[in-house]
Amino acid sequence: MKIGFIGLGNMGNPMAANLAKAGHDVVGFDMADVSVPGVTMANSGAEAATGADIVVTMLPNGQILRAVAGEIIPAMSAGSVWIDCSTVDVDSARAVADQAKDAGVMAVDAPVSGGIGGAAAGTLTFMAGGSDAAFEKAAPLFEIMGQKAVHCGESGAGQAAKICNNMILGVTMIATCEAFALADKLGLDRQKMFDVVSTSSGYSWTMNAYCPAPGVGPSSPADNDYQPGFAAELMLKDLRLSQQAAESSDADTPMGQVATALYEQFVESENGLGKDFSAMLPRFEQRGRS
Repeated sequence: MKIGFIGLGNMGNPMAANLAKAGHDVVGFDMADVSVPGVTMANSGAEAATGADIVVTMLPNGQILRAVAGEIIPAMSAGSVWIDCSTVDVDSARAVADQAKDAGVMAVDAPVSGGIGGAAAGTLTFMAGGSDAAFEKAAPLFEIMGQKAVHCGESGAGQAAKICNNMILGVTMIATCEAFALADKLGLDRQKMFDVVSTSSGYSWTMNAYCPAPGVGPSSPADNDYQPGFAAELMLKDLRLSQQAAESSDADTPMGQVATALYEQFVESENGLGKDFSAMLPRFEQRGRS
């Protein structure tokens, strides 16, 4: 297939490279001067989208997504498919899907989980929203770029699944870090705590697979001075999206609100910018009860 790929940053670059490596004709575009192995670079998003069977986008936010949609949809052929892998607000995802539908283009919102490592390894998980026909056409690309794709429902459902998942992730990481800091103050050895919690009712992905305590559990960013696997500022972005969605749908999310406020303080007023989201642990270590 001929594939246009727009947004070749830390995530998009290896995703596009994997598509090219699989034998597809990939034409890419990014605002920055980048190169991707096996990918022919275009001079604009519209140029990358022209004549493509499928266009993939990986963009920073809903505002940019809407602007790119206005550029690429008129350049796309009727019956082609647009897969947007950005993590954006649900309203923007649905708005550009409607715009695509009016032009005869099938749209799939398909945000990802798995981070930069998953993008490079081709092991991402895609949470997809869109019609059955659009998802079916997108599925072969999901198989190349990832290890799992879940069709969550109509347009916007992929974004809804992503922000709900990451609201749980943010809340759970804070609770895990709080518990380790409390264990320290109670004189409980961190390894012993891990041994108990990881096999008890406190079991969670943040404890068992991504432990925020250095030297405990499987290797994680905590063992690399909290260099980001998933940056705190990206967690803050996703938590803000969850609260934007909660506001627009009149959903009560008190834990999500608290997690958003804590990550906002951590990133914007403390030293969390550029650190992994699990670096909340040293933050709590240094604080007493207020």
